[in-house]
Amino acid sequence: MSVTYPIKNRKTLERFKGYYAVVKPNPRNYTMIIMGLNTAFRIGDLLQLRWKDVRDSSDGRLHTHICIREQKTGKQRVVPINPAEKQVLTDYYAVCQYNSPGDYLFPSTRTNTLPISRYQAYRIVKEAAIHSGLDEHISCHSLRKTFGYHAWKQGTPPAMLMDLYNHSSYRVTKRYLGIEQDERDDVYMRIDL
Repeated sequence: MSVTYPIKNRKTLERFKGYYAVVKPNPRNYTMIIMGLNTAFRIGDLLQLRWKDVRDSSDGRLHTHICIREQKTGKQRVVPINPAEKQVLTDYYAVCQYNSPGDYLFPSTRTNTLPISRYQAYRIVKEAAIHSGLDEHISCHSLRKTFGYHAWKQGTPPAMLMDLYNHSSYRVTKRYLGIEQDERDDVYMRIDL
């Protein structure tokens, strides 16, 4: 099994995110990538989301939080819907054919009664990665790892990331962050005692 990496470079990340918004417009794929980057859900949990998980069917407003039970851990997870997600969900809802409360957020094009497969999600992510010039191994799990890497770079304590990920050990979280020698060197070079 090969290792997946977070997308560390901000310009590359912007190209990656923009692939399905600008280069090859596809609202479903774009929304999946933005939601994956901003929620840090595992792809299996992300693909199981339905409109009722993000939007109130009675008044049409977006929920403030997404509440799921993680497939892998069985733990309850509550994640706020941030402004980037609100915008993409609002835009996507306006053009989505299948947006009844019970419909999947990311329906298969073959049958709208099922979500896209994990393999199709992988192909979507891989295509955007290749277009963005990413030569590292990028997969659906890279969305989750990218969230953690950029949160960590913005000052989120590793213990908080461990909690957000529902990891049982710090060692797993540390591996997720993909800390490399150049980042270790940067710490030493910035210190001036």
